[in-house]
Amino acid sequence: MEKKIVIIGAGPSGLGAAYRLTELGYKNWMIYEKNNYVGGLSASFVDAKGFTWDIGGHIIFSHYKYFDKLIDKLLRGEYIEHSRKSWIRIKDKWIPYPFQNNIKYLDKDQILECLIGLYECSGRIYATKNSQCHSERSEESLSFVGTEQCSVPTVCNFKEWIYSTFGSGIAKYFMIPYNEKIWATPLELLDKHWIAERISVVNFKRVLENVILDKDDVSWGPNSTFKFPLYGGTGGLFNKLLPIIKSNLKLECELSEIDIEKKTLKFKNGLEDNYEILVNTSPLNKLIYSIKNADSKLLEASNELQYVGAYIVGIGIKEKCPSKKCWMYFPESNSPFYRVTYFSNYSPNNVPSGEYYSLMCETSYSEHKKIDKDSIIDETIQGLINTGMINDKDRDKIVSTYFIDAPYAYPIPTIKRDNALTVIQPCLEEKEIYSRGRFGAWKYEVGNMDHSVMQGVEIINRILLNENEKVLS
Repeated sequence: MEKKIVIIGAGPSGLGAAYRLTELGYKNWMIYEKNNYVGGLSASFVDAKGFTWDIGGHIIFSHYKYFDKLIDKLLRGEYIEHSRKSWIRIKDKWIPYPFQNNIKYLDKDQILECLIGLYECSGRIYATKNSQCHSERSEESLSFVGTEQCSVPTVCNFKEWIYSTFGSGIAKYFMIPYNEKIWATPLELLDKHWIAERISVVNFKRVLENVILDKDDVSWGPNSTFKFPLYGGTGGLFNKLLPIIKSNLKLECELSEIDIEKKTLKFKNGLEDNYEILVNTSPLNKLIYSIKNADSKLLEASNELQYVGAYIVGIGIKEKCPSKKCWMYFPESNSPFYRVTYFSNYSPNNVPSGEYYSLMCETSYSEHKKIDKDSIIDETIQGLINTGMINDKDRDKIVSTYFIDAPYAYPIPTIKRDNALTVIQPCLEEKEIYSRGRFGAWKYEVGNMDHSVMQGVEIINRILLNENEKVLS
């Protein structure tokens, strides 16, 4: 007989797991979602004026053939393909992303400062193999400047990694202020091992060549091209899974208690259920807090899981879009937001007509950085003026403002995170509870949309087909 599988959360990971169960012809399962909609952080909303809004800047790009096939099956060609046009606003200038690849756009004294810092980093041979904390630089960067040996402090956290990798100039103008803005957390509390393809690590030779030869260097990264649904925002993609899973889906069911010995679930609306295998895609710390008589070591470990919330402010403007940019980064203190997206450029159907455009602005908050929820819309509009995105006269053209509070936006890859997860995940799996997804696995580095869907797919493959998971590894 089929064991009963229950999925908590109908975001990308939960939906990925649910889809895989239907694909395999499995019958004995249910999925519970606390909201009255599916998609989690990838849901979309339409306001009273006809503007579509996402919960932050989502785009579709992929590392996995399975995910690509699923996208094609669901969207059936109803998407738009884009080449990334991403920029950074610094010193009243637009600099192409990634910043460290395109410092040629800075003033000459700033370029020199960045080059000297990067040169000094590239010329060092870092600590010994026996050190637990050491910097890593590529052979390519070392070969250009020789093997000059310097006394280098060990590098144990993200802030130290930034300075040891890029030098003081790039750190000062972009890396430090931007990351402080998005993480809303002291950078010395973050680990450095999550970086992978999240940050372009360039060598001195490449940057110098870009400056001397006046070359743009904008193709870095897996999202240099991306897709976006033609209709319904990002949520338009995941809503297409509803007909496939609706007979096994219950909405407006927020988990309140788990008895891991009896394998029973209680929900805030009074509903109860039992399970034999539980797949959780809700925030891992909330899952642990809901466990009846939870082990003290689980509770202690869960307290080490830190996260960032985000306020999403949508601004709808009655005017044709003045730019072809996709999204922009804002490291400076003259605006509250760290990123702004020309959301109307993703699909013309994100706005009522071609006579309108929309800006989607994201501001992080955390226990380390408090943001006034009541004033964030006004502060966002003023920030758009301060950064030259709009001018003061454009206030009269604003026809819609939309606000979303996402209390769980990013799981923070802190220094203590991995130790906490090595306690939590084995304890849960001993009780046949598998926690996956951006916040279920609590790994930002594999928290993109494709990663999240595939985590759901792969945990079902592991449970039913005894296959190894690849995304988390």
